[in-house]
Amino acid sequence: MRFFCCALLAMVFCTVSFAACAQSAPQTSSQKADATSAPLPPREDETLADTPPVITHHQVSVGGKVLKYTATAGRLPIKPESGPTEAAIFFTAYTLDGEEARTRPVTFVFNGGPGTATAWLHMGALGPRKIKLEQDGGVPAPPYVTVDNQETILDRTDLVFIDAPGIGYSRVRPDLTKKFYNVMGDADAFYRFIRLYLSRYQRWRSPLFLFGESYGTTRAAALVNHLTDNYIPVNGVALLSVGLDFATLMPGNMNDLPHQVIVPSYTMIAAYHKKLAPELTADLDATIKKIEQWCATDYAQALALGNALPPEKRKQIISQLAAYTGLKPELIEENDLRIEPQVFMHNLLKDRKLEVGRVDGRFAAPMPQSNAHEPFFDPAMAAMFPAFNAVMNDYAATELGYKSELPYVIWNFEGINRAWDWGSGMAGYPQTATNLQSAMAKNKYLKVLVMEGMYDLATPFYASAYTFQHLRLEPDYRRNLTFADFKGGHMVYNDAAALKEMKRALDAWYQEALKAGK
Repeated sequence: MRFFCCALLAMVFCTVSFAACAQSAPQTSSQKADATSAPLPPREDETLADTPPVITHHQVSVGGKVLKYTATAGRLPIKPESGPTEAAIFFTAYTLDGEEARTRPVTFVFNGGPGTATAWLHMGALGPRKIKLEQDGGVPAPPYVTVDNQETILDRTDLVFIDAPGIGYSRVRPDLTKKFYNVMGDADAFYRFIRLYLSRYQRWRSPLFLFGESYGTTRAAALVNHLTDNYIPVNGVALLSVGLDFATLMPGNMNDLPHQVIVPSYTMIAAYHKKLAPELTADLDATIKKIEQWCATDYAQALALGNALPPEKRKQIISQLAAYTGLKPELIEENDLRIEPQVFMHNLLKDRKLEVGRVDGRFAAPMPQSNAHEPFFDPAMAAMFPAFNAVMNDYAATELGYKSELPYVIWNFEGINRAWDWGSGMAGYPQTATNLQSAMAKNKYLKVLVMEGMYDLATPFYASAYTFQHLRLEPDYRRNLTFADFKGGHMVYNDAAALKEMKRALDAWYQEALKAGK
């Protein structure tokens, strides 16, 4: 499985390596520095140039109200107090005209991957302009166009969309990729960007929010704690398609938890494709609650017993799992009661010779013949990369006036995702849930919004619920958590109805967060 996307953690699941990095040998006292062979200090890289930002003025009609705003597109240098620039981070900021910018809320927004640009949230969900998609989130025929985004949150908060180092128009000095392409190095780069942005644009008095999607949620949890530890206060963190604890997402020989928490997502997708019995779909919300309870009890116990599971109990579990997933009992037996996402994707609609999507299980398509040499195919994403890439390139150059000879990199699997350093295997599965818990414990006013798409197999909604059920917080602090599930996929906002629901949830959450402590 090597094809991941946008906000996606997807590829991470197969490419994470937990092997500890070998350490270079320390220099002994007998080794003497040779001044004639000492390396020259690195020179400024032209691709990291700190050019003046491009400022343009626009307006958008939202709910019958005209919003006039200023867009600023440019790059900020990430550099030490002395020495050359280490990275240049591209951003697009939208500030509402006629407001006191110094005290208006500002939200820093980013997608994930790691290795994907923020074109997804920018052009699909939160910005004042968005790509025009079909109502259910499907991609229309090219050429692609942009339209006013009726669901933008610019009416609630100023927005700063950030492309991670090495992605979009952001760049990293080639000899420093290892410094940035890891969980905490990445979070530190975002911290340094935010600190510089607050100073350069005089936003230190603004209520500060973070909005991350997929690996962006992994980053947001690490980042909010890093900001807090460096004395930058944060009012709220919005998380979409959550991946805070990879133990809930990456199955292993000794880790059955991901098999357990993904079943409700299988149920939602099977119901959509009419693969469940009528009695299960008559009240789907009640069915999902029942299945979550079954997953946490009978199914969890059966998986925990392993080969010690009695035959009669095994037969019962197989029957129930077949009923809840729409898969054949023989397939479940063949896979030892543990259904990987790829197995579900390939077999749910096998009778129709269709593969269902990973990031949105409502989508299905025939498997391409070339797939014999491609380990992974997701029909929900096949058209999205070209569409969002084309729209972002056109929008940056025409509407924002940002012209660059650098290519806009929307996704870099080989250079970033596959090269990502997840840390030593001695530390177990990657996770930043404890970072979020730490930040919440340090700031009793910190509000967190957790949002999930119910047709998403990359970050299943019950996996997210499980993570937060096990987050160690006292009741007074747990009240700072808000949850919202939507009838959408990994990119919830691609679906027009789900985007409207997400906008309503965000409106209510921002109002609540800004009242905290008053």
